Amino acid sequence: MAIKPPRDPQDVGYTWPTVLAVAVHLLVVLFSLVSLPSSTAEPDSSSIVQATFVSTETFTDQAQQTTDQQAALNSSTDTDEAEPAPEPDTSEQEALQQQADEAAAREEAQARAEEQARELQEARAQAEAEAQRREEEAQRLAEQQEVEAQAREQAQREAEAEAQRQREAEAEAQRQREAEAEAQRQREAEAEAQRQREAEAEAQRQREAEAEAQRQREAEAEAQRQREAEAEAQRQREAEAEAQRQREAEAEAQRQREAEAEAQRQREAEAEAQRQREAEAAMQRQLEGEAQAAANAQQAQQAANGFINIVRRAVEQAWLIPAGASDAMSATIQVRLGPSGEVLLTTIASSSGDSAFDRSAMQAVEHAAPFSELRDLPAEQQRNLRQFNLRFTPGDVR
Repeated sequence: MAIKPPRDPQDVGYTWPTVLAVAVHLLVVLFSLVSLPSSTAEPDSSSIVQATFVSTETFTDQAQQTTDQQAALNSSTDTDEAEPAPEPDTSEQEALQQQADEAAAREEAQARAEEQARELQEARAQAEAEAQRREEEAQRLAEQQEVEAQAREQAQREAEAEAQRQREAEAEAQRQREAEAEAQRQREAEAEAQRQREAEAEAQRQREAEAEAQRQREAEAEAQRQREAEAEAQRQREAEAEAQRQREAEAEAQRQREAEAEAQRQREAEAEAQRQREAEAAMQRQLEGEAQAAANAQQAQQAANGFINIVRRAVEQAWLIPAGASDAMSATIQVRLGPSGEVLLTTIASSSGDSAFDRSAMQAVEHAAPFSELRDLPAEQQRNLRQFNLRFTPGDVR
């Protein structure tokens, strides 16, 4: 099928150039009619040009005749002036004046005609140039369109040829595809036949293998039954032997349990005796510890009392009781000692109400220090005796 090429927008043929040329000629004719109202309309532009030239030539001849007549008059006038002649009458003068006026009018008309002729000639030249340009443009467009039409025809022919080649190529490709499809079908058919043969062979092998496997399973089942029978007999023999061993083991276990029970009773008796001995020993140690603790406590108390008595006596010797102190006055001083018995701090735990009395008690403690006897005591007692209170009364220090 031929491919129809798309229509070119410039492909207008020769219609429009012809219309444009006709329109240009009509414009020239109208312009000529407007410029020369006295002229008669002619069928075409060539008649107008010829009529204009004839009219111009006529006007020129009349002007030339008028000039010749004027020259003749002038020459006759000169002759008359040279030679005395009779004066012309009034009618002749008027006729001459009229002829001069007419000659002037003809000259003016001729000038106007020449001006109109020039304008018409210029307009005609412009119109002809415009027509020539338009005609050349139309010719160029026509030639261009012709070239484009030829190019389109060539392109269309080439497109049709290409389309034909494509159709032939498609047909060839279709034939090749069909040939390949046929070859593919043949290969598939052969492959399918080969698969069927292989499947049949595989099925035959499977049947033979299944038959062989069935024979093997039957043989194995028979052998299994024989092994099971032998195993059952072996199990029975082993069961009987195991039962005998269990009976013997149970008897031996019974004897062992009885022996272990006897041994356990002996161990328990020994353990009970050991516990009794240990309890008695612990009771003895506790009694001894309590006695030792009581002795240690008594000894510590005695040592503490001895150290306090030493401190009290030393403080009593160092105390200067203020004058005016009564037996009813009493002050308690808290004393803190260092590891070597030196006084670290004295504070009033209970005041007597008299600052001089309280101050004298504190000074007595400071003057009596250090109490080096503290270092002779055990470490535990030293820690307990490094802080104590002393109560001061005028009759005694406690």
